[in-house]
Amino acid sequence: MLPWIRRAADDVNDADLAVSRAISSMPPSGIDTAMKGLSVAADHSLLWFAIAVLLAGRRGASRKASMRGVIAIAGASATANALLKPLLPRRRPAAAELPAYHTIDNPPTSSSFPSGHAASAAAFATAVALESPKLGLAIAPLAASVAYSRVHVGVHWASDVVAGAALGTGVALATRRWWPVRRTDEARARPLDAAPELPRGKGLVLVCNQRSGDPDYDPADDLEAAFPAAVVVRAVPDRDLDEQLDEAATARDGWVRAIGVAGGDGSVAAAAAVAGRGHLPLVVVPTGTLNHFARDVGVYDLQEAVDATGAGEAVAVDLGLIDVHPGHGADPKSGAVMRTRCFLNTASLGSYPDLVRLREKWQGRWGKWPAFAAALVTVLRDAEPVEIKVDGRWLSVWFLFVGNGPYHPRGMVPAWRPSLDSGLLDVRWLRADIRFSRLRAVLALGLGALGHSRVYHQREVAELDVELAVPGILATDGEVVEEAGRYTFRVAKDPIPVYRRREERWTGRDRPFVG
Repeated sequence: MLPWIRRAADDVNDADLAVSRAISSMPPSGIDTAMKGLSVAADHSLLWFAIAVLLAGRRGASRKASMRGVIAIAGASATANALLKPLLPRRRPAAAELPAYHTIDNPPTSSSFPSGHAASAAAFATAVALESPKLGLAIAPLAASVAYSRVHVGVHWASDVVAGAALGTGVALATRRWWPVRRTDEARARPLDAAPELPRGKGLVLVCNQRSGDPDYDPADDLEAAFPAAVVVRAVPDRDLDEQLDEAATARDGWVRAIGVAGGDGSVAAAAAVAGRGHLPLVVVPTGTLNHFARDVGVYDLQEAVDATGAGEAVAVDLGLIDVHPGHGADPKSGAVMRTRCFLNTASLGSYPDLVRLREKWQGRWGKWPAFAAALVTVLRDAEPVEIKVDGRWLSVWFLFVGNGPYHPRGMVPAWRPSLDSGLLDVRWLRADIRFSRLRAVLALGLGALGHSRVYHQREVAELDVELAVPGILATDGEVVEEAGRYTFRVAKDPIPVYRRREERWTGRDRPFVG
């Protein structure tokens, strides 16, 4: 051993002995009972698992914090107990030198370095804090108490606890490589000053899709109360929403100043198509199940839509377009012509729609990224390759993903958009023509290195033309919408204005309550 390392080790041992002697000299008190109980409660991380179950009972940041915390505990515990303890053996403090009121029954006999309890405690508290700083702040004192309790009851040296806490913190921070932290659902977008004010909804034609979201709730009455001067159209089943909106807007030609929709992403995409064709701003009221687009825009409820339309506050949002080309066996005399579809979030070919369906099924319990990873593994197991032609070259892929704007993170599974008006498409695919491509994709995903794998490809373009060897199914915004042999994906030349409240203007101001 090098002399400087020996000196450093001696200094650490001296400090450890000084701390242990100071604690053992403390007179009996209620702290001893509390520390023993806390130390035992954290055995096998049972304390943290119990808290994780409580956090998982609430949706949103609390549930994501729970999942990240459990993942961080698994990584920290495995590293501390299975790797470092056997690799760096160290004798534990002598129980005979401690007063009886400090010791616990059946003390551990494994290596003292590092403290697995401290590693798990720090991992859980740090992971929770990444998703919810307030929850992390509340849990931090408990985690610190568990870490200290291991020194108090004499089963670890202070340096064991410090090393374990550092390890746990590092593992929790490392989870961001696989599961990036998103601080806010709201994406950046350029504010617009030209959106018309719509007091009480005057000039607004809004379609309400009662089939979106909660089947027992019909938002039409609330919409009419919130926008008494608007025209609220109740969607008719088995009819396209864009047709119904077009009819309502045409019947009031010259009066309409904005198009609105209450529903999920599919409904919003249909309304956006009408708004784009009419060069009108869009009003979004989130009443669907997941409301990805509404969260990206930053509209979370009906009240925010009322505030934004009344004040004329809007942002620029890119509209994705897909030209669906006729062909591949179509009768040339049939008069088939190219059709154009709109999408707001994502479009995909191949097995990606199944992936999205499974992710949405599971993400309420596990969080978006873990659900996406599990869905990817499940779908790749049963997927069939799709032959596509891109840039004049034929490729065999498991799926093709096209995002309306660059998604984050790059080089991993797409999770969210940081911007809504980039003018670019985010194109990603997994190659199927490489040996063991599915296994390589799964391993790369597990190692957080998908972006460096030959199987994974990503680019950002303004337009993409895709031809299929066999007509393939197109899905947009999570819904299967089309089957054709060639698609051209592009971004509309002009973004559409979407009403979004400027929070800095509303902070501290009284707003009317909408029932």
